[in-house]
Amino acid sequence: MLLAARGNGVEKRGTMLTSITDGILCCLTGKTTSLVLPLESSEPSDGFEFVEVKPGRVLRVRHIKPERQRVDTEKQDAGKNKTTADCDGNRDASVRDTIDADTGTSVHCKRKITVYRNGQLVIENLGDVLHSEILQCQDGDLEPCSTVEVELADYKEMPSSPDPNPVPPVPLPAGEQKPAPPPRRRRRKPKRTVLIDSTQVISSCKGTHSDVALFFVHGVGGSLDIWSSQLEFFSRLGYEVIAPDLAGHGASTAPQIAAAYTFYALAEDLRAIFKRYARKRNILIGHSYGVSFCTFLAHEYPDLVHKVVMINGGGPTALEPSLCSIFQLPSCVLHCLSPCLAWSFLKAGFARQGAKEKQLLKQGNAFNVSPFVLRAMMSGQYWPEGDEVYHAELTVPILLVHGMCDKFVPMEEDQRMAEILLFAFLKVIEEGSHMVMMECPDTVNTLLHEFFLWEPDMSRKGEADHTVSVCDTVNTLKIKKPVDK
Repeated sequence: MLLAARGNGVEKRGTMLTSITDGILCCLTGKTTSLVLPLESSEPSDGFEFVEVKPGRVLRVRHIKPERQRVDTEKQDAGKNKTTADCDGNRDASVRDTIDADTGTSVHCKRKITVYRNGQLVIENLGDVLHSEILQCQDGDLEPCSTVEVELADYKEMPSSPDPNPVPPVPLPAGEQKPAPPPRRRRRKPKRTVLIDSTQVISSCKGTHSDVALFFVHGVGGSLDIWSSQLEFFSRLGYEVIAPDLAGHGASTAPQIAAAYTFYALAEDLRAIFKRYARKRNILIGHSYGVSFCTFLAHEYPDLVHKVVMINGGGPTALEPSLCSIFQLPSCVLHCLSPCLAWSFLKAGFARQGAKEKQLLKQGNAFNVSPFVLRAMMSGQYWPEGDEVYHAELTVPILLVHGMCDKFVPMEEDQRMAEILLFAFLKVIEEGSHMVMMECPDTVNTLLHEFFLWEPDMSRKGEADHTVSVCDTVNTLKIKKPVDK
């Protein structure tokens, strides 16, 4: 045992010495080893595709499309039993599509978003509010939604009804003057006002539905391998799953220019992947920085994005690179510090730092990117449009998953996100950290599956049709804009 420990120590020192040596050579020659080369894929080619989103820009994509031959045959038989005539193939296809898709529940989405010059944001929910809705647990019990309470606005109070027996005013004594009325407050002019009035159809998405696709998007420093547990779990349930490697990550190509790793460049890559594999009802699952790309797609394609899952994504603030960050150092210096950065990520990204977590970090290729790509990614995520108003405009149901031990994203940021979003459910996993989907795969898979199957409960609304009644009261949120990250 002692020899093994000494051997591990020698191996670690050798790795660090090699890293320092490579860093010195980088400073002298201006080149680094394996600077922009993608990682070799250790997985078999089955299920992996390489998609050229732009000339010379190739992304590795894990695409698992389940076999539905038996299911489609059963649906064809069901369609034939329902129709006694016209057995044309096109009609059979339309019958299958009708059987696949649930009718769902129509929800009225109406809110008024007002931004004032002092940075204050006021959101008025004028339509259906599903913050009070509940997610169904496996045992059938109901638990209240864990979204946080928000401050109700008190500046717009409704006048009370007149008193049927008014009390006459008491006359003032002689010699006393009537007190002056309070100064009238000047009405503030809003800087920006956004009105949303639409109808969102929310339905249960099952693995047997051929019009449902799941997109998994990782964050900075990760790869599609961090979703291995989720991809295996949901593909077994019959879902079609798609998970790409961002440029410079995993086995995707890594361009040698920093402009290739800006937010807009990466977002356009994911737009191309989404348009290639999108179905009628698509569910986006993002982690960390990947949440911003999911928000971008949900905003760009509201009719195609059915639900969104945000795992440790942080608050609804615009992305801006930090000027005082270690990632602003030259690439050669980051190459020397790579062992320290990997150890720091292990301590901050996982609740425990045991052998299992180290193996997960190695298998998942998390934080295993070149210093050049890492520096370009951390310096190029500038997205001023993605502010609170941008997130408040989303009308799609969103599940927020937060690891209690996360040292990268504070709990307050996900709580604020739950306040801003229209239809949001916040779930906290106490034993999880930033890489919660790798630490607690069973818990995360169960939460995600319940959310995919969830749709609003019509029996609690007391309506005969498929339209949820509009709330009688207007919920107004008064939110002060925080300092940008």
